[in-house]
Amino acid sequence: MYINDVNLSPVMVAEPGELYQLSAAVNRWVEVLVDCPGASRELEKGEKLYTYRLPAKLEVKPGDILSVPFGLQQVGGVAIRFLTKPPADLAPEKIREVEDVIQKDFIGDSYFTLLERVSQYYYTQLIQVIRMALPPGLLGRSQHRIRLKRENIPNGAIEFLGSTAARQILKILQSQVDGDYSFKFLKRQIQGFDYGKKQLLERNWAESYVELLRYSQPQTKPVVTLVADGSYIDLNKRQREILKVLRDCGGELWLNEFLHICKTTTPTLKGLEEKGCIVIEEREVLRREQGPALAKDQPKSLNAAQASALATIQTLDGFAQVLLHGVTGSGKTEVYLQAIAPLLNQGKSALVLVPEIGLTPQLTDRFRARFGNKVSVYHSALSDGERYDTWRQMLTGEPQVVIGTRSAVFAPLPNLGLIILDEEHDSSFKQDSPIPTYHARTVAQWRAELENCPLVLGSATPSLESWVSVRSKEPEAKSYYLSLPERINSRPLPPVEIVDMRQELQQGNRSIFSRSLQEALQQLQERKQQGILFIHRRGHSTFVSCRSCGYVLECPYCDVSLAYHHTEEKAPELLRCHYCNYARSHPKYCPDCSSPYLKFFGSGTQRVTQELARQFPELRLIRFDSDTTRNKGSHRTLLTQFANGEAHLLVGTQMLTKGLDLPQVTLVGVVAADGLLNLSDYRASERAFQTLTQVAGRAGRGDDPGRVIVQTYTTEHQVIAAVRSHDYHSFSEAELEQRLALNYPPYGRLILLRLSSLDPIQVQNTAQIIATALSTEEEFEILGPAPASILRVANRYRWQILIKFAPDALPQLPDWEEVRDICPQSVSLTIDVDPLNIM
Repeated sequence: MYINDVNLSPVMVAEPGELYQLSAAVNRWVEVLVDCPGASRELEKGEKLYTYRLPAKLEVKPGDILSVPFGLQQVGGVAIRFLTKPPADLAPEKIREVEDVIQKDFIGDSYFTLLERVSQYYYTQLIQVIRMALPPGLLGRSQHRIRLKRENIPNGAIEFLGSTAARQILKILQSQVDGDYSFKFLKRQIQGFDYGKKQLLERNWAESYVELLRYSQPQTKPVVTLVADGSYIDLNKRQREILKVLRDCGGELWLNEFLHICKTTTPTLKGLEEKGCIVIEEREVLRREQGPALAKDQPKSLNAAQASALATIQTLDGFAQVLLHGVTGSGKTEVYLQAIAPLLNQGKSALVLVPEIGLTPQLTDRFRARFGNKVSVYHSALSDGERYDTWRQMLTGEPQVVIGTRSAVFAPLPNLGLIILDEEHDSSFKQDSPIPTYHARTVAQWRAELENCPLVLGSATPSLESWVSVRSKEPEAKSYYLSLPERINSRPLPPVEIVDMRQELQQGNRSIFSRSLQEALQQLQERKQQGILFIHRRGHSTFVSCRSCGYVLECPYCDVSLAYHHTEEKAPELLRCHYCNYARSHPKYCPDCSSPYLKFFGSGTQRVTQELARQFPELRLIRFDSDTTRNKGSHRTLLTQFANGEAHLLVGTQMLTKGLDLPQVTLVGVVAADGLLNLSDYRASERAFQTLTQVAGRAGRGDDPGRVIVQTYTTEHQVIAAVRSHDYHSFSEAELEQRLALNYPPYGRLILLRLSSLDPIQVQNTAQIIATALSTEEEFEILGPAPASILRVANRYRWQILIKFAPDALPQLPDWEEVRDICPQSVSLTIDVDPLNIM
């Protein structure tokens, strides 16, 4: 991206896998892409590379992640290429040295091409793409520190120092037990710090070093290793007992564990170490997510459709895109497992992407039962240390399976043999913010092309983009459509009963549960079966309104109503904003007219669970939404409790629709389908069909038949009719006709410009100026500018401009740097390419 835009001196690029080496007497220079905000806006196009000198003993290759000085701080950067001589316009004395290599061999040729493509397609600076591909903070600000070397300091040393600054530094360092301070701290305390520091370093009374972020360093623990049995050494009875325990445990144990087992002390072990019987040394401990112990799983026998799909995938040589369209419960995961197994035996790795963290425990357990410790997980809910260690483990090149959410599409697996996107239709694969606003499916396709490996997209309700793409008749398209039309063991899809809530109301039923659903819930309890209840929203009530004057309690920072959240009995009633997380207590009186008659409207998961507890007191239930799954491991805990039969009912939101396999579930109820249907978004029907079909598919996956009850006020809607008959084909045909008529994806392309500011007038004016500047082009259509559907969020006012154009030929799009230059500092601009959310 930036290489073509920068005119530089002749360069010498190392061959892949080769070190750049010159005589030690010759200076070496490297160009570094620096991770420093604002540093890359100095050129009209592209990103600026900064020249650094390489220390004589430091080995660097293009693609290594470096720590370099930038201004007064240490920052991260990526080595791009070497120079035979520095740029002519750069004074040699101004060239600073690279401090250290943070990570070697990170960016190979194909991986770098992928990052460049993401940068170009999503109009994002390359350094921001690289930052996103790395574990959090790896390019973060490291710091220079100075550490005292007490063993080198003579008595009365302070008198030997001629510099006041050096004396002050020495005094501060000696006042601390570790004798260790950052440059930044000492510079604030001591005038002339640099000169004083130099004196201490020259005398070897102190040393300087670069400290990386804590979790960006390997974690170690002391381990005890048996090196001699002690038979020819003079040992007492207790020492021989200790060695026997160590020998019986395989000759190696963690120090803490060994001390506990033997009920001994560290000095005793030190005595054995001095006699040459054992060695105590620090060894790295990989911080990885630990799953439960699982029994070894064997491959299952496949039905004809599964076997045919697997055979097709295994015959693919090189890149191909496969859509595995299998109804819910058709055994897509078993096809994934058997497709991956031979790849691991060939020394290759596989990447499996899932839409939500909540889906990973179940899927990870199935993969670990099959492949053991070759399976790793990578997602944002891991600790920073776990993400860092898992990321480094990928770089080893060992055959492995990585399961993760969308960011795992950048997992640095060097020998990739297969990429799988499970539930590929899910909108969670698209990132809205921060930039780049990438879609994991698009990036996965590019990566599969670059790695020359197959990409498998699995879903019961494929996205219309994938549906159109793989069914295209173009001869050059390397795409395959594979169908799994039946459930495992020929189990039937559950019948879907549609309940008209308008008739329920006319017949006197004012409950949020229809009579049919009430009867089914009662039977669930009597038969000791399990069910799922899907609600579109979390919380207790959608909004709180005064029945006297109609006043609705709203968030002071967003143009939305506050939702009521019930915490626990006798606790303060809480109102919360689902956009900025603002919270306040529920008032006793209306803030507008002082009336005490405030009423809760709408039903969230909390309200539904309270109503269930009132109507069915014997029915045990578990809430499964973002309120109850905030803590690490909570997804696994709640699902395990439900799978163990500790509750009759799982009540939750969208999380319940994402591939959960719960064979004991016989009933699925949808409390209010209308919340999915009536959204001002051209994708509303597609999302509603996918969500309702997916949640319906959770029923009847075991031996007992399933039943689905969908409550709605619009039974005539085309989505409801398609869900009732599990008919993806008729729904997709009707929906594609509308998309074609309106030139919306997959037949058209969109770019959404999102502008926001604390100043409502300035953001509106800026949006108008940009729209006017863009309107001179005739190759694309401009919709807007217009305020976002929720104008104000977190006190920022939001406007949007939608650009629509045909997908076959990319139009002459504007220079986005020029568009950004139109925006004043106080207005934020996000360029969302192929947006899924335009509200």
